[in-house]
Amino acid sequence: MEQFLENFGHLGWNQWYDALEKLVKEKRTFLDSARGSFEKLKYVVKDLPGIFPHTVDLSSRAVSIGQADQLVPDEKDRLYNGLVNLSPWRKGPFNFFGIHVDSEWQSWMKWERLVPHLPHLKNGKILDIGSSNGYYMFKMAASEPMFALGLEPQSYFYYQYCAAQKYLNLKNVFCLPAAYNELPAMDRFFDLVLCMGVLYHRKSPVKMLKQIHDSLVPGGRVVVENLVIKGENNYCLFPFDRYAKMRNVFFIPDLSAMAAWLARAGFSDIRCVDITDTTFEEQRKTQWIQTESLEDFLDPQDPSKTVEGYPAPVRAIFIATA
Repeated sequence: MEQFLENFGHLGWNQWYDALEKLVKEKRTFLDSARGSFEKLKYVVKDLPGIFPHTVDLSSRAVSIGQADQLVPDEKDRLYNGLVNLSPWRKGPFNFFGIHVDSEWQSWMKWERLVPHLPHLKNGKILDIGSSNGYYMFKMAASEPMFALGLEPQSYFYYQYCAAQKYLNLKNVFCLPAAYNELPAMDRFFDLVLCMGVLYHRKSPVKMLKQIHDSLVPGGRVVVENLVIKGENNYCLFPFDRYAKMRNVFFIPDLSAMAAWLARAGFSDIRCVDITDTTFEEQRKTQWIQTESLEDFLDPQDPSKTVEGYPAPVRAIFIATA
C-alpha cells in the first residue's frame, strides 16, 4: 500500500494525495492490530516458505509461479497447508510451485472473452474494484501498465493476493483492503476501471457508475461485468429476498437497462461485448472451496431457474467510454 503512494503519489499532489495517504495509514493501523480472520490470515501468509521463483508465467490460463522442483518436501507441505488455510479460492486458477489451486471460477474463461476488447494497457493507470485475489490484475500486469490498483475488503481474498504477491513481487500491482466507497475521489485519473461482479450488490448502481465516470480521464474506459436478464425491454429484476442464495443482490438489469445506466452516468460508445450463461464448467465446487457453488444455487428440477425461481445467472460484459 505504502509503495503505491511512494511510486505514484506525486501524480495526485494538491488533489487526492492527502486523503489517500490517510486511508493507507488507517488500513496499515487496522492490519497491524487486526483481530479475527485478518489477524489469522496475516500469519498464514507470513508463515509461507520464503522461496524465489525461477519462473513466472502470467500468460497461461493459471497464474503460474515457480517450479515444483524448487521445493523440498517440508517446504511443499508448508506451502500447501498455507494455501489451503487461505480457502475459499474463488478466482483463479493459480499454480504455486507445482501446487495447482483449482479455484471455484475458471476465471480464464471470462478473461479470454474480455481481453480482445480491452484498450491498450501499456503504461495505463488501472483500477480494479472488488479485485478479489488479484487474478485479473496479474493477467493485466503482463501488458506493462503503469500500475494496476485493486480494492478488496474481504480478508480471505486480500490475503490470497498477498500470498501470490509474496512470490510474484510485481512492481506494478497493488491492492488496498478497502471498499470502493472508502477510496477518495480521484477525478480524471484512471485510464481503465474494472467493475466486475460488483454492481448488482449496489443499491444505487447509477451513482456508482457516475463516480467511476468522473474518475476516468477523458477517453478512458470502464469494463462492467454484471448479472443481467436477457432481453431489451428496459426492465430490472429486484429480488424479493435472495438471488441464487445471495442476500445482497439488488438490481439485475436487462441489456437495455444496463446500457441506459451507463448513458445516464455520462458514458458514450457503450458496447455489450459478451453475454454468457454461467455454466458448471465455469463455476463449480472444488477441493479449494468449502461452501456451495452453482449447482446448489439452481433449481435441481429446472436448472434454467435459481432455487428462488428467478432466471438462472447470465453475465454480460459492457465497455464504455468517459
